[in-house]
Amino acid sequence: MNQHTFSPPELRHDWTREQVQALFALPFNDLLFRAQTVHRQFHESNTVQLSTLLSIKTGACPEDCGYCPQSVRFETGLKKEPLMEVQAVVEAAREAKAGGATRFCMGAAWRSPKDRDLDKVEAMVREVKALGLETCMTLGMLKDTQAQRLADAGLDYYNHNLDTSPEYYGKVITTRTYQDRLDTLEHVRNAGMKTCCGGIVGMGEQPEDRAELLRQLANLPAHPDSVPINNLVQVAGTPLKGTAALDPLDFVRQIAVARIMMPKSAVRLSAGRTEMSDELQALCFFAGANSIFYGDKLLTTENPQNAKDRALLARLGMSVQGAESAVQEEAMEALITTGGPSCSASGCC
Repeated sequence: MNQHTFSPPELRHDWTREQVQALFALPFNDLLFRAQTVHRQFHESNTVQLSTLLSIKTGACPEDCGYCPQSVRFETGLKKEPLMEVQAVVEAAREAKAGGATRFCMGAAWRSPKDRDLDKVEAMVREVKALGLETCMTLGMLKDTQAQRLADAGLDYYNHNLDTSPEYYGKVITTRTYQDRLDTLEHVRNAGMKTCCGGIVGMGEQPEDRAELLRQLANLPAHPDSVPINNLVQVAGTPLKGTAALDPLDFVRQIAVARIMMPKSAVRLSAGRTEMSDELQALCFFAGANSIFYGDKLLTTENPQNAKDRALLARLGMSVQGAESAVQEEAMEALITTGGPSCSASGCC
């Protein structure tokens, strides 16, 4: 059989460890060929979806997630900020939409929200949706009644990552269990919302852990609608600061295998893009990534400048889902005016 011949992708929920590890073991070019082929069967080949992420309540989280600067247990110099007012969130959402984002994500540093906080959160959802944006929230663990309240308010997506494999999880987080995360995802699905669920790589885990993370995601009762793949951003003061960096090609493999295993899901390049070259991001798009976080900041960590992202998408000939014309024309105009991004803007200096 020709090495490039394989069966059409199926929406499977019965992946074995051996099958997933076999995908990771494919020669790099064969893996990318397979991932790109799957991608084109389910998605526009040169279209990317833009989401903007806003921290609506910052810091003082009681959890001990080893990667997170918002934990009250770590000295990271992060300024604590209370839950934002609804109108300030709406203004940020309006600005995100003007910049080309089609989904507005709101994150609060809670272990789980208190019922009294949900009145204001629900108002945020309703007001942001009124702008014509999709809405997403990440507020920590949810009870079934809280998930239903958010669904009734019109929330489109709820983000709750698995982070890593069950085996490695306890080395990163001890204040909530893996099952706690699975229970929240079940509450979200039962309430009728879409799920946004992925993980973080580069936390010192083994290749088997990265494979098992994707197996856990793909074997959920329903594939997550969005799968954010984060590359660890090392923040001074957090326990994971100083962790050996992940091989960039291993990150591309993570994207490619996610695309093959969850063919209909949006696979999002999330945290860590400021450390990625344009060439690495281009490989990730070829491997099946079709969503990015767009905006200067992700909750509390840096993200590429909007102009840099627009220029990169223009160089790659990629359009923006739901906002193709305005953003694409602006990016092309920038390229024509400047002759392309400068060396410092493209991250090569």
